[in-house]
Amino acid sequence: MAKSNKKPMVQFKGIMKRFGKVTAVEKMDFDIEEGSLVTLLGPSGCGKTTLLRMVAGLEEPSEGDILINGVRVNDTPIHKRNLGMIFQNYALFPHKTIFDNVAFGLKYRSVPKADIEQKVKRALEMVRLPGVENRMPSQLSGGQQQRIAMARAIVIEPDVLLMDEPLSALDENLREEMRREVDNLQQAIGVTTIFVTHDQREALSMSDKILVMKNGRKQQEGTPESVYNAPANHFVADFLGHSNFMAGDVVALDGRHVHVKIETGDVLLAENKGGFAEGDQVELVVRAQRFDAFTMDEFTPSAGMNHFQGRIKDRSYMGGEVSYFIELGGGREIHVISMMRSRIYNTGEAVSVEVSPHHCHLIPMA
Repeated sequence: MAKSNKKPMVQFKGIMKRFGKVTAVEKMDFDIEEGSLVTLLGPSGCGKTTLLRMVAGLEEPSEGDILINGVRVNDTPIHKRNLGMIFQNYALFPHKTIFDNVAFGLKYRSVPKADIEQKVKRALEMVRLPGVENRMPSQLSGGQQQRIAMARAIVIEPDVLLMDEPLSALDENLREEMRREVDNLQQAIGVTTIFVTHDQREALSMSDKILVMKNGRKQQEGTPESVYNAPANHFVADFLGHSNFMAGDVVALDGRHVHVKIETGDVLLAENKGGFAEGDQVELVVRAQRFDAFTMDEFTPSAGMNHFQGRIKDRSYMGGEVSYFIELGGGREIHVISMMRSRIYNTGEAVSVEVSPHHCHLIPMA
């Protein structure tokens, strides 16, 4: 990945957090560039919210330093960190008007009244809710309340915007809409944003960089494309997307390909990206969407591709896609997600499956 010229806005230097004998965040170094949206991604209990709360000043690090704009903030009170925060439950004041909710942070900063009115109006326009100043939160929908929470967070012109599972309370269609809202707003104002989620689609669709976490440890960091297409280990490959894992041994290498003999006895080709030698034990990872499945009469083998033969064991119709579980020889199953063609293949139907070596990623066997 090319090195960026942007300066880091948030830096974790050897950061660690313990609760008694439990280590919630293992010693970690990580930089977040100015103006970027970085997602902390992982399952519940992985430490991502604890990391966010340490940035916010709601938790103190057990070890290490947190820097914001080059300044160590470990001992800086919350109200002096100039952070905007958006939470899962919106945290709006139910008995205050929308104006008072959005203006709350400005009043505590002793901003003149005339400036407050102007800033609140501009913030509401940015979240596409002009003219709601006199309404109460209960008069707005869930999506509108989320926009108000965003307006309240950005109206103070924060150095860093912190978002902790902000979309998880919304239904799926509204979540998709709000993902776009958050992404567009963040790009429009250019504020450095740390976004916490366990939802891989949110992370992949919105982020400049993703930090994948498990059990308090950093598993991988990188762009959505690099983390998805080149996972560092089994956990990352399994957590992001639908993956097939095939254990095998490297039996040969050439300039372009690594030859891997898998459990079925088949020898598959993976793109040679270096780092492996003959005799290495590996896992060959293929995303379910990377396979192409064909009925026997449709199939014409392509040169240089990996091929399988099997039967449809199970299928699920998902609208524009169909999810197939295909049984190969020896009882081995692979998961294939195909775009809709002329018809859906039937359970029990014989099929041929192929995948390019380019889409076969190798990770060392743990």
